[in-house]
Amino acid sequence: MERLNSKLYLQNCYIMKENERLRKKAQLLNQENQALLSELKQKLSKGNNNQKTNGPNTILDLSLTSTSGQNPSSSTN
Repeated sequence: MERLNSKLYLQNCYIMKENERLRKKAQLLNQENQALLSELKQKLSKGNNNQKTNGPNTILDLSLTSTSGQNPSSSTN
């Protein structure tokens, strides 16, 4: 019984360590996502300002950029 408790304790420690690592990674990815979103908003804002004086509005299809390198028809989601 004591051996099982030790084994479970070690597994729990490993899971907590992995959870912390993943939490930090998720936090970094969220920061990167926020920075990219801010950059995109700035570019779109500048683009809209230029288009008001230079020509008609065009619609940017963001769904095309999110599937780069993937074949949407083969997605299993």
